[in-house]
Amino acid sequence: MALFNSIKLVSLKDFIPRTFELFSKKGGQKYSLKSFGKDCISGLTVGIVALPLAMAFSIAAGGTPAQGLYTAIAAGFFISFLGGSKFQIGGPTGAFVVIIYGVIARHGMGGLIVATTMAGIILILMGVSGLGRLIKYIPYPVTTGFTTGIGVLIFSQQIKDFFGLAIEKTSPEFFESWGQYIGLLPTLQPVTLGIGLGALGIILLVRKLYPRIPAAVVGVIAATLVCYFLRLPTETIGTRFGGIPQGLPVPVVPKIGWGMIRDLLPDSFTIALLAAIESLLSAVVADSMTGDRHNANMELVAQGVGNIAGAFMGGIPATGAIARTATNIKAGAVSPVSGMIHSLTLVLFILFLAPAASAIPLACLSAVLMVVAWDMSNLARFARIVRRAPKSDAIVLLTTFILTIAVDLTFAVEVGMIMAVVLFLKRMIEVTEIHSGERIGSAGLMFADSLSSGNTAALPPHPKDVEIYEITGPFFFGVADMLQHTLRGVAKKPSAFILRMRDVPAIDSTGITALESFLAQCRHGKIKLIISEVREQPRKAMEKAGFIADLGAENIAATLEGAINLTKTVDFFLPDF
Repeated sequence: MALFNSIKLVSLKDFIPRTFELFSKKGGQKYSLKSFGKDCISGLTVGIVALPLAMAFSIAAGGTPAQGLYTAIAAGFFISFLGGSKFQIGGPTGAFVVIIYGVIARHGMGGLIVATTMAGIILILMGVSGLGRLIKYIPYPVTTGFTTGIGVLIFSQQIKDFFGLAIEKTSPEFFESWGQYIGLLPTLQPVTLGIGLGALGIILLVRKLYPRIPAAVVGVIAATLVCYFLRLPTETIGTRFGGIPQGLPVPVVPKIGWGMIRDLLPDSFTIALLAAIESLLSAVVADSMTGDRHNANMELVAQGVGNIAGAFMGGIPATGAIARTATNIKAGAVSPVSGMIHSLTLVLFILFLAPAASAIPLACLSAVLMVVAWDMSNLARFARIVRRAPKSDAIVLLTTFILTIAVDLTFAVEVGMIMAVVLFLKRMIEVTEIHSGERIGSAGLMFADSLSSGNTAALPPHPKDVEIYEITGPFFFGVADMLQHTLRGVAKKPSAFILRMRDVPAIDSTGITALESFLAQCRHGKIKLIISEVREQPRKAMEKAGFIADLGAENIAATLEGAINLTKTVDFFLPDF
């Protein structure tokens, strides 16, 4: 298959950390004192943002606030230092909360440290073997389903501290925990609820009115000051955990036995897979914001080393954090140095300001995580797939979501992937056709093998600055990523792209998402996109998803000649979007 032949899993370039570029002449740019100044500012900014999040995620997962900080310091440093992305910020994230909580409940904190170490080793092996480039092919409905499910679970876990309920230990099961909440609702503490609501209101207000200011930090500081000066009776980090040690722990190598490896292997694979998915997703977001291009395999190696380092410090699992990475970029980061400075900022906090953290109310940290849970859930995206995507994708999404909540994330991802593969194979059988293909000049793009590769046909006359590409075969999650690299592969920016879809019998929501992203790239480069010869199923799916309305029905041509005629009459200087 041409698709698989075109994928080169591993090359030597895949194992050069982006930090090392600072000492090379790549790109002709030198790392200057001015660049270091920008990295210092961005690193300090994202360090302040990471402070409450690292503690909150660790507490929600059943750990201590100190463990969250140690993770952000150790794992965050190595993820930036060795990473394949210039702007990635690593640390504890919401995606791990549910997994960590379950591992601690079954195997204790020692079991979690072993599982994190094993996950780090698995991540390194994934990167070395070249799986970094394949992780992104996990179907969109599966990732959306478990991400939304994790968001719901995180929100659920915050009810106890947000309302101040007298629950000694919350059940790790979703439905059992809500039974506890309802049964102990009379123990609600009005003062604690008021603190949580106040912090939540401040966070939402700051996010709306002053989006450049870290809202979580403002909410935590405001709630802490109010509780401290008014001496409000509510549980704090100090009253539950005894505060945060004013210093770094001594690294300890976890004791690993064969029995423990056997018991923890499934959890380790889950942690590694989740770390890989989220870190590469975060790197993709960073690429879209900066125009950079990350190295997926080196990123996985860095994630592995970071998790091993975090485990040696007694921390919890870590991965690339999308929100903190975006904050890093917006703050003006230039290189991975900003991520390392973010870790140093947290070290300075522990050394000099740890006692102040003892006064932080747990209710305000719950408010922070409730906002995080809402952002993770992305209910608008979830509802959009349910309403507009093909039924098979909606079934996979809902199944993964429900199993994440009702059973566990590992089982949900396994079932979701199996369903996606089965439905994909079914779709392939239904739409398989035997036909001869054609290569389109030197710029031809084929998404599948042709049975008659020697059968070529001349293109109709068209302007030299118009690129004509053809997709052959079903446009599904396995090949959608190739479209993202089309613009990068064109030596000279054209005035228009004609995308022929005469041999695309089917398209799924991931393919439509790829087309939406491709359209955004074209608009950003002021390139007109015209699609020709769209068949019945892709047209219905694109109409239902709203893509044709976004593209403009006038930019859909019935024939290639009609598409070429459109390039002769349109104004290519489009407004910025």
